[in-house]
Amino acid sequence: MDTVMITRVAEDRWEAVADDRIVGRGDVSQRPDGRRFISVDAWQDAVFDRLAATMLTQLPEPLHTLVGEADHDLKSSWERLGFTVGRREWEYVLPTRSYETGLGGRQLPPGSVTILPAGEADADLLRTLDRTIRAEVEATVGWHTMPAEVLPRPAGCTPADPSKYATAVRGGEYVGLIRVARVRRRARIGLIAIRNDERRHGIGRALLTHALDALHREGIDSAWAEVDVSNAAAIALAEGVGARRSGSCLELVRR
Repeated sequence: MDTVMITRVAEDRWEAVADDRIVGRGDVSQRPDGRRFISVDAWQDAVFDRLAATMLTQLPEPLHTLVGEADHDLKSSWERLGFTVGRREWEYVLPTRSYETGLGGRQLPPGSVTILPAGEADADLLRTLDRTIRAEVEATVGWHTMPAEVLPRPAGCTPADPSKYATAVRGGEYVGLIRVARVRRRARIGLIAIRNDERRHGIGRALLTHALDALHREGIDSAWAEVDVSNAAAIALAEGVGARRSGSCLELVRR
């Protein structure tokens, strides 16, 4: 593989070229919490190693990457480069039909809680709730326990697109949110988060009920979500609505 040329073609992208053909690509994205996630797509191990090694010399550590736990070859490729397991997520599939979830006829929590459907939240109030929740998570378990998706936002930028969020409101204050991304005939539950002082009142379950019902009305049969294995409350919430475990994902880190 001496003829392979590795080039950084953009701030966040690299290419491996041999005989005028692209034989590998790499990219890096940064989460709002500052973690950088690296990924490499190459058919041959030698190209993978050279491309990844080049990226590692040009990027500050720590660096993170995601692999399916069953993908032993990819996991080994990253481990050869000094990555180790940092955290583990279970992947769940959630049905949207109420007779499967057992959520049919569920009532909202007591205390005048209302749910604003996606698209109806005030963007400024949504930003305020997001910042509050992030600060509370960082002060306790840490944001690293939240779903490990890569969200390419500028540092410090919080959600401003109400179309992706349904919101729980009590007494005029936003107290919880759920983020849903639609992908063809499936959807992804990206985040359920409740303000600390409003937890254990059924608001998370009410938000999830609302989201699954809305998806079912749109003709979407199932959603999926990832949950950190240490998050007992989130696991109980998912399994309480009939979610079934479909796999697991590892977040690897090199420090």
